[in-house]
Amino acid sequence: MTEIGSEGALRLPRARVVPLSAPPSSYTAAVERYLTGAGIAKSSARIYRISLTTWGWMLAGESAPTGPARRGAKPPVFPVAAIDDPALPEVLAELAAARADEMDADTVNRELSIARKAIGWWQRQGWIVGDPTIGIERRPAPPDRTKALTENQIAALWRLDVPLREKTFWKMLYESAARADEVLCLNVDDLYSQDKRGKITAKGGATEWIHWQSGTAQLLPRLIARRPRGPLFLTDRKAPAGTPTLGVCPETGRARLSYRRAEEIFEENTRLLANPLASPGDIEDLDGFTLHRLRHSALTHDAEDGTSTPMLLARSRHASVRSLERYARPGVDAVARHVSERDPAARRRNR
Repeated sequence: MTEIGSEGALRLPRARVVPLSAPPSSYTAAVERYLTGAGIAKSSARIYRISLTTWGWMLAGESAPTGPARRGAKPPVFPVAAIDDPALPEVLAELAAARADEMDADTVNRELSIARKAIGWWQRQGWIVGDPTIGIERRPAPPDRTKALTENQIAALWRLDVPLREKTFWKMLYESAARADEVLCLNVDDLYSQDKRGKITAKGGATEWIHWQSGTAQLLPRLIARRPRGPLFLTDRKAPAGTPTLGVCPETGRARLSYRRAEEIFEENTRLLANPLASPGDIEDLDGFTLHRLRHSALTHDAEDGTSTPMLLARSRHASVRSLERYARPGVDAVARHVSERDPAARRRNR
């Protein structure tokens, strides 16, 4: 039926999309249907699932757990149709604002973008009508000019007393400039050790090569220990029941190392490097480095050494120069050398 609006204008009732399939039984099931039905790349599905799990708490009207409480926390069970609750947008805006005050802007914006993509897909399936995130704005994210580690910090990282798995993983990330989730998806039979290269499933689902150097090449044989197949980087314990076969080493029964656990280990081991002036008693409350900073550092150091833009694009596997700009900015060491080399007083001393 046609309605008359408040200003006398004709207003047509909003058409409801006819469901393309039966709505899933729960929000969690809707997330899995989205990840498979929307063609989300395997390398991206983990990040999407984590973000949508976080949003699951807020869409249920609860605060998302943070810190150690987040690990292993299961989101509340509720039907996806509950997203259409007319009271939800106001509650969601408050929860999102509170979370944004505790998290960095890049993380908040990424999670919001992922949630909106999923909600849009569910709308197109006819499972829900509205979008409760309308009105939630992206947070301004000033550029961080310190993401690339200095050469001294990289050298200090190699001196840390850590297990072989971490040494190999960190070396491979830095030498290949690959994304951490791409490297964690590597299997032993994806490696071409003689050529110092490996075949990965890249962002977007494409199959591509990553290349490493002698540091990684020397560590890999010890890590693999004659295993002919299975995930390259493994957990310390046997895989729990129900773990997908592709995520379990058939030789040892151990599971593939997860991104979350790998990030936790790196962050814990680099707290002192990231906060060299902190007292030992304060270290537990401070943050270490993120795994992404190894990729960022590798590309920045390449750019400082004069690597050409086409080669940087090939190494980073970015689609455009614009995406590469933030990595190719010279770091603090390179700027310091530049200024020092042009210091008139220093030139006179060196004559």
